[in-house]
Amino acid sequence: MTNFQSMDLLAAFRRQFELSRVRKGEHLVVLSEPASRPDYVEAAFGAALGLGAHVISATVPSGSPSPTPSTHTGSGAGLVSVLEDEVAQALLAKADIVVDLTREGFIHAPVQQRILGAETRIIFVCDAPDVLTRNMPSPGDKDDVLAAAEKVRGASEMTVTSAHGTDLRVDLADCHPGFQTGFADDPGRWDHWPSKMCLFWPKAPDGKLVLAPGDILLPFKEFVRSEVVLEITGGHIDAIHGGADARLLETYMNDCDDEWARYTSHMGWGLMKTADWFATAMYAKHEIMGMEARAFAGNFLWSTGPHPFLDRDSHAHLDIAMRGCTVALDGHTVVDEGALVE
Repeated sequence: MTNFQSMDLLAAFRRQFELSRVRKGEHLVVLSEPASRPDYVEAAFGAALGLGAHVISATVPSGSPSPTPSTHTGSGAGLVSVLEDEVAQALLAKADIVVDLTREGFIHAPVQQRILGAETRIIFVCDAPDVLTRNMPSPGDKDDVLAAAEKVRGASEMTVTSAHGTDLRVDLADCHPGFQTGFADDPGRWDHWPSKMCLFWPKAPDGKLVLAPGDILLPFKEFVRSEVVLEITGGHIDAIHGGADARLLETYMNDCDDEWARYTSHMGWGLMKTADWFATAMYAKHEIMGMEARAFAGNFLWSTGPHPFLDRDSHAHLDIAMRGCTVALDGHTVVDEGALVE
């Protein structure tokens, strides 16, 4: 039986590789596991060949050290078959660019930093096909995220407030501002297709976060149904109040049996105007990672668990996307009640 499914994606992967500056003669590794989408592997392989790259398709065994199911959670623990195999790591580190088509990627795995340290570029791809094509990045996206990161770098404090009662203060000293732009064009660059956001790693936020109905809990990929109040002191979540969703978060943190489960991780806001907030409701949980929620223009995204700049290596990773917040840097508003301030 002939399978033409990958042909629908060939042009999209070629455009992605052009944005990621894949050049003739470069070595490109397509990294997959048995559960990866075969049409993605085929489209990536064909698009790279069309650009004149030397292509290697490497399929490694599945299996993650994370206690949560591998259903595109965004925890980024990586595959044991790479984490414990120096030959596999050497292959990735010697490539010019790696197209990571594994289910979880290596987002928070220290081994990824070693691979990036060899100036390998990595582009991670795992969302559904129409999510990729609907949110195809453009060259100008990088200017937008760099400008946002620069605003954070020049500020001393971020405040986050909302009509629901959120009131958070965040010291931005040494918070390591960063970004995702949807393509990996610089040596040693990791990025995620699709994505467009500003993010940073504050040490010890203080205050209260109030999740309102319609906010999104990731990796559960579910909308908040009832208000949740989280009290935070020095980056530690001291208390969680509310109904079923509060109990879900509390149970997750307890069951993780992880010392960092109740600590905050990265924070930031989304800039991807093509993203659909309701997309989370339109797909089965195994089909998406939820990048439209994470990068939705004007959201406030915050997370728990790992913090590379405080040596918190943790699998207890939640991303929570909130709408309707006002985000200000030293009193200058960058997101006004959920709308980007241009």
